[in-house]
Amino acid sequence: MSSLNLDDFSDLIERPDGGLRRDAEERRERLTVPPGALGRLDELAEWLSAAQAAVPVTAIERPRVVLFAGDHGVAALNVSARPAGSAHLLVRAVLEGESPVAVLARRAGVPVRIVDAGLDCDPELLPTEVVRHRVRRGSGRIDVEDALTIEEAEQAVRLGMAIADEEADSGTDLVVLGDLSVGGTTPAAALIAALCGTDASVVTGRGGAGIDDLAWMRKCAAIRDSLRRARPVLGDQLELLATVGGADLAATTGFLLQSAVRRMPVILDGVVSAACALVGQRAAFRAPDWWLAGQVSGEPAQAKALDRMAINPLLDHGVVVGEGTGALLALPMVQAAAALAAELPERPEPEPAAEPTAESAGIEDVT
Repeated sequence: MSSLNLDDFSDLIERPDGGLRRDAEERRERLTVPPGALGRLDELAEWLSAAQAAVPVTAIERPRVVLFAGDHGVAALNVSARPAGSAHLLVRAVLEGESPVAVLARRAGVPVRIVDAGLDCDPELLPTEVVRHRVRRGSGRIDVEDALTIEEAEQAVRLGMAIADEEADSGTDLVVLGDLSVGGTTPAAALIAALCGTDASVVTGRGGAGIDDLAWMRKCAAIRDSLRRARPVLGDQLELLATVGGADLAATTGFLLQSAVRRMPVILDGVVSAACALVGQRAAFRAPDWWLAGQVSGEPAQAKALDRMAINPLLDHGVVVGEGTGALLALPMVQAAAALAAELPERPEPEPAAEPTAESAGIEDVT
């Protein structure tokens, strides 16, 4: 029996300060650039002001990319274009600076942190700082067995919470969140289908690496079978993550919820982070107010999850590579919104009208 109840987060998470958001809106009305001329950048700046409890908004100076890594047993069904158990190669590519997110992060000067929650590889293949948090080696095949035990699910959620605390304590002012997984879009789609009450075919996409029609049918069948196992445990988010989630998804969920507790904004990437966010919303309805969606990933499950949370993605560039890349592409937009709101001057106040004199009023002196 777990000692962790995700519903407790509902009492711990508050919304960003609505009064300060109104103050930010009023200040925006006074800037030299006309209202509406900056489009969605205005909305972003006002959201940041509320999240930071600061008017004018403070520049984003210490962002961080955080990537949770894991392998999923369901990949053995050939539902991914990548071989089962190969997520460590994705991690290695990031560490060596050869993946899209690594290139963009290097160019932007944003540090990248990788957390191994459930990779299926020998720990010696990767640096200690990556693998030291591992909950288990790979996750179970969710169409026929649980992804995790309930104890492992709790451990993974607490891992994510601890990473969020570490980032908040170190001064990180915004997180770009992503995943490094093989088979991860399958449990993500299963979670979203279960929480939205929809069928497998509605949420089954082709993943970041792309799959052919036969693989898509296998993936759809795996999600269908996983849904049968997920529906009986919908009332308990931790048990849901244990049944059809995975160590990396559970850790990401814990990270998102604790980030909201710590008032640390997060940019979501693709369908995996969207699925974890949806689980988080189920536990704490105010939590999504602390999250942005970086981009449209093309995964139908992501669109369904973001619609359920009323989160409108910032970008739609057709980027499907995953790994936090789309979320990182949105970071400059958020930084630009903060910089403009903080640095654009306000219009000067009009000079007060002078008090009329007898002479200016045309009155003759008759004394």
